[in-house]
Amino acid sequence: MGNIRIGVFGLGRGASYFSSILMNNGEIVAVCEKNEETLQEALKKLDSSVAVYRDFDSFIEHDMDAVFLANYFHEHAPYAIRCLEKGIHVLSECTSNGTMAEGVALVRAAEKSKAIYMLAENYPFMLFNQEMRRIYRGGTLGKVLFAEGEYNHPVDPENHEECRALRPFLNHWRNYLPRTYYITHSLAPLMHITGATPKRVTAMPVYLPTYGDGLFGAFVGDRAAIITCLNDDDSVFRVTGCAAFGAHGNSYRICAENGQVENVRGTDGKIMLRYNAWQVPEGAQEVSFYMPDWQDKDAELIKRTGHGGGDFFVMREFFDCIQTGRKPDFDVYFATTNASVAILSHRSLMEKGVPYDIPDFHKEEDRIKYENDTLLPIPKSDGTPPNQPYCSNPDYRPTEKQKENYMKLVNGRIYE
Repeated sequence: MGNIRIGVFGLGRGASYFSSILMNNGEIVAVCEKNEETLQEALKKLDSSVAVYRDFDSFIEHDMDAVFLANYFHEHAPYAIRCLEKGIHVLSECTSNGTMAEGVALVRAAEKSKAIYMLAENYPFMLFNQEMRRIYRGGTLGKVLFAEGEYNHPVDPENHEECRALRPFLNHWRNYLPRTYYITHSLAPLMHITGATPKRVTAMPVYLPTYGDGLFGAFVGDRAAIITCLNDDDSVFRVTGCAAFGAHGNSYRICAENGQVENVRGTDGKIMLRYNAWQVPEGAQEVSFYMPDWQDKDAELIKRTGHGGGDFFVMREFFDCIQTGRKPDFDVYFATTNASVAILSHRSLMEKGVPYDIPDFHKEEDRIKYENDTLLPIPKSDGTPPNQPYCSNPDYRPTEKQKENYMKLVNGRIYE
């Protein structure tokens, strides 16, 4: 098979993948973006021969092998389904489905299609997570018992450029995003490292609204969600969605029978591997503290791409699966499991920790339970409002002054 001909849908995030596509010998043949400013900025990075579309209906008719979906966070599933129905391979950036019903429909479409579906989750491919997977899969730590995953991303309210970029209008999805929903960066690495799959979840909120008249038009007063997962191998994960309860960073810890391994907070990726004193493997040290390095044929290319090299690996993995017919690790079942944990842990949070079982979408009996479940706490881009509360305190709203200042910010007037 020659170069993979790929189209990119959504250029806000999608354009940042251009270099990873090209480095992996992909051919960008079409792009689709409705925002003219975003489109024109992205086109500066592309060859003039790339076809340009403003609507998906026209875009999907272009002759291409695959589509990279980088549109709004919670709206991937309907577009993925249409691609799969046409036999177009799908790489979906960040979350697979916004509702449980969409997850059911997506799995059914993927099972019928000859095309490959893959979740473009990049954090498992960061160097320290790959190193932890190598160590854990090596077997010296024994079976996982407990693991933690945190994705902590507070935003400086005085960083006007970042705030405007992340939340460019009042009903933007980030302003309504429940703290459990952006879960793949904290959960997926643990699943990839250990092989464990969540089967039951509970969640509790960390509620502290932003006070004062500073910008932030967010309609969610929670700073974090603390999610506990009971897994199919009887291990337990404690994870967050996208949290804002401390210093910026992402951290992971795997605690097993014989010791533990983690990336140490505040060290930019150093690994700490510790064994119990009576269970140190022959030739190993009880405690090792080190910075891993890439042991990969594409090491120099990896270092030039985003998210610690994760973006490069996502695209390399996707293209390799297409060319070889190999099933992706982050397939439609992996993707919808992550989404189900996000969606159902929000319901647990809203009910003060009531546990929810995670469906196995391999099973039609589990899919039937959710095929009509369309609850969504986030507005759709077509103007459809949420049909479910989005904050642990359903009465929370930003003040009128906060909204006024926010609107001045996104309109480029900052504060008057």
